[in-house]
Amino acid sequence: MATPFDITLQIVLAVLAGITAQVVAEYLRLPSIIFLLSLGVGLGPDVLGVIEPKVLGSGLEVIVSLCVALILFEGGLNLELKELGQVSGSLRNLITIGTFITLLGGGMAAHWFGEFPWPLAFLYGSLVVVTGPTVITPLLRQVQVERKVATLLEGEGVLIDPVGAILAVVVLDILLNGDTDVGFIVGGLAQRLSIGAMIGGLGGALLGQFLKRADFLSEELRNLVVLASVWGLFGFAQSVRSESGLMATVTAGLVLRALSVPDERLLLRFKGQLTVFSVSVLFILLAADLSIASVFALGIGSVFTVLALMLLVRPLNIYACTLNSDLNWRQKLFLSWIAPRGIVSASVASLFAILLTERGVNGGDSIKALVFLTIIMTVFIQGLTARSVAKFLGITQADATGVVIVGCNPIGRLVGRLFSQHGESVVMFDTDEAACELARQDGLQVYLSSALDAELLDEAGLSSIGTFLALTTNGEVNSVVAERAAEEFQPPRVLAILPRSDAEPELKPNGKGGKVTSTPLAIKIWNTYLNDDAAEMNITQLQAEDFEKQRDRLDQLIAIGDLLPITLQRNGKLDVVLGPGTWQPGDTVTYLMHDPTPQLLKRLSGGKRTGRLVTGTLPPLPASEPASEPASEPADQDNPSSGLQPS
Repeated sequence: MATPFDITLQIVLAVLAGITAQVVAEYLRLPSIIFLLSLGVGLGPDVLGVIEPKVLGSGLEVIVSLCVALILFEGGLNLELKELGQVSGSLRNLITIGTFITLLGGGMAAHWFGEFPWPLAFLYGSLVVVTGPTVITPLLRQVQVERKVATLLEGEGVLIDPVGAILAVVVLDILLNGDTDVGFIVGGLAQRLSIGAMIGGLGGALLGQFLKRADFLSEELRNLVVLASVWGLFGFAQSVRSESGLMATVTAGLVLRALSVPDERLLLRFKGQLTVFSVSVLFILLAADLSIASVFALGIGSVFTVLALMLLVRPLNIYACTLNSDLNWRQKLFLSWIAPRGIVSASVASLFAILLTERGVNGGDSIKALVFLTIIMTVFIQGLTARSVAKFLGITQADATGVVIVGCNPIGRLVGRLFSQHGESVVMFDTDEAACELARQDGLQVYLSSALDAELLDEAGLSSIGTFLALTTNGEVNSVVAERAAEEFQPPRVLAILPRSDAEPELKPNGKGGKVTSTPLAIKIWNTYLNDDAAEMNITQLQAEDFEKQRDRLDQLIAIGDLLPITLQRNGKLDVVLGPGTWQPGDTVTYLMHDPTPQLLKRLSGGKRTGRLVTGTLPPLPASEPASEPASEPADQDNPSSGLQPS
């Protein structure tokens, strides 16, 4: 019989091993579950024998239940309902149709390849229905795929966990009791889901209202109130109907997030830390409890079972569930590849193995071994290749295209036209009706509204657009809208233009780990140049020969205010510059050159053209030009000393 010290030692070792695995994963920028599984198995009874989960007895089941409840609550708390609305149709299909496709496909694969009897095969299928936020969320944080794809995977991971867990319980009931009536299956699933959703929804609403009114609570106590409430709702739902607790915790998290309680960011941080701790301990304990011999005993058929699940069942699932969506084939292919199984599969399989053994049903250990083999193969194969696959398909956030521009002034419209001519989507915001009308005449999509309207930004597609550019003539407005957009939508590139008299350029954290780049620019002067037809637009490509002299000349003209780079094209990708840049040989720079003496042809063609400029071609910047010129001498398109030739 284990002594209290033995139990304490097991918990301490599990915590140390789990946090060590997390630190190594963070340092190497790899999915943490890889190291958690490896370390757990290595420290388990079959290898080093340092950690022996059986010492915990029934305490292991208690730890698993409470930690999984906390993990799913945190997953629901992190879901943005407005983002889920963009993929609601596909997400609904994945939770419903996709669940039964995986159940049937996984069951048939286990029967035909793994040679499991049909009851145990479908039990396996029910256990691998879930993907899980504990694996998906860290993976997406490292891969940084397009927001729409990430939202769909995160939503599936969180919402399918309780569905899959409850479905597995129903299938287990059928296996143990022999009741195969369809009404029993559907009724048991619907009953548990509805009871859990009602308890979690009501409990989350009451908790949210309490937190909004409880001004007397300290930050630490508020977090602990939420923790106690989550476990309370879980326990209450479980007592009303077994296995409804997981749905209750997910629903409570969703409702609490929707209510926007005070200090929400602090709450998210606290729950995120608890989740990392819970995942670390659980994976170490459950992996240590795995018998390596039982995995090898499955034979080669088990490997084909998992491969069928990855390469046949998952793609069929995604195809059926996203058939009528606006996802492109690259996004669908990535979704088909990424479906790693996580802690819910492992924990439920471990509990089922115990129950089946207690009821005298053979195959419990084999099912557990096959589930862990599924976790190992999906995590290692898909987790280690996810970043490469995303880059190959061009769906990382860094590959996102298009621009949202705040400010329909001449510079803003010029940037919009350049991006539009490059084939990228352009959306503009402004509160000036006349400026918006000029942008519409340029063929650009315009919203006559403030860029602080999150719903309109969402409608404009900011969650999937690559660049957000705050370009009004008010630096304070630019800073505010840029930080708000970065925090709400996390686009890959956020640029806020500050008047030259404002602060120096700086990088500001947006609250979620991203950056807002602030760039000083004499925007009113350049808008005036465009309105007065006192600027010409040209393109130049920086050559490898004498690159340093060309770069220095370009930087000098920017510094004295005679040249304004607008866009930079590198490796086929278009970016906004609007200031000094980090130039490389081969860069194609589109720029404005101040021309204080407009050519006669310009005057005869209509005088002021309000920035309606035609792009000309420009030879490379002469490498023979001196690197410096007197700063007081104006740069003139007709003056050879400027280092630029007329187009």
